[in-house]
Amino acid sequence: MLDLSDDLRGRVARLSSQFWVDAEAVDSASTVPPQHLSAMADSGLYGIFAPAADGGLGLGYADTCAVVEDLASSCLASTFVWVQHFRFLGAMLDPGTPAALREAFTTPAVRGEVKAGVALTGLLPGPARLTAKAAPGGWSLEGEAPWVSGWGIVDLVFVVARVPDESVVSILLDATAHSGLSVTPLRLSAANASATVKLSFRDVFVASDRVVAVQPYEAARRQSEHLRLNGSFALGVAKRCCMLLGPSPLDEELASRRDALDAADDEAMPLARAAACELAVRAGHALAVQRGARAAMAGDVAERLSREAAFLLVFGSRAGIKEALLRGFHALVAPDL
Repeated sequence: MLDLSDDLRGRVARLSSQFWVDAEAVDSASTVPPQHLSAMADSGLYGIFAPAADGGLGLGYADTCAVVEDLASSCLASTFVWVQHFRFLGAMLDPGTPAALREAFTTPAVRGEVKAGVALTGLLPGPARLTAKAAPGGWSLEGEAPWVSGWGIVDLVFVVARVPDESVVSILLDATAHSGLSVTPLRLSAANASATVKLSFRDVFVASDRVVAVQPYEAARRQSEHLRLNGSFALGVAKRCCMLLGPSPLDEELASRRDALDAADDEAMPLARAAACELAVRAGHALAVQRGARAAMAGDVAERLSREAAFLLVFGSRAGIKEALLRGFHALVAPDL
């Protein structure tokens, strides 16, 4: 970690240590322990990149990525739920967000007193899966958000829905029962304690005072390309495998993958993300081989980390990442293709 104070380094290290102690139990739980999230809030991590003037830690992007990597190496599910909050935090720090929302939510967002998840379905390419149309006093949401983590844990969901004129509207939705809202729990192969659900919207009304922004679709998509941060999840899983394996050539490869992610521009980022995911898979399998028959047992540390690595192959894998991964896997099984 680059610019963290000794005090903050110590806090993150203690959190990571406790997360690792709890990791096996969390893997079989239906939700992350509330004490994990409260401990992150107490450590200031819900305001990780908020300026000190707003009560935050004021960390830059590189250090934020480093903290995500460190915590993901210990408890992927808890880290995964926490990172969903960043979209909400960023919006509350944005001067373009309506003043009433910023006044109501900035301090609670920074302190982690109000926690948020995300439903960014409106930014997905192709036909709109979640749409919004103007209604008296607000907006009406229709469609589905197939992947929303932290349900039953977070207080709000930052929802992005497509508007018919090819813009998108960002809305703060209370993470509670609504007329017309159906919630379907999803059983994940890893990080299931993230409490991930599918939300189905049938004329769900949201008042206009919960609208964060209305933007052109393409501009909003460009602003959402924070792919480097998501790469920290794969680095975290690979890092834990390397720690358990002991010194090996994978250590240098991990550092190389981290450097590649840090240096990647928009064009190179999908390949760097794919390489980080592929490393996590290989590191998990190397650990399984080292542990031998124990790794064939459900819940073994190598079995769990291998599942988490496989989960990250598809989490957030946009078209460029998917293509890069498939090219790499095809080359392994058919080098002449």
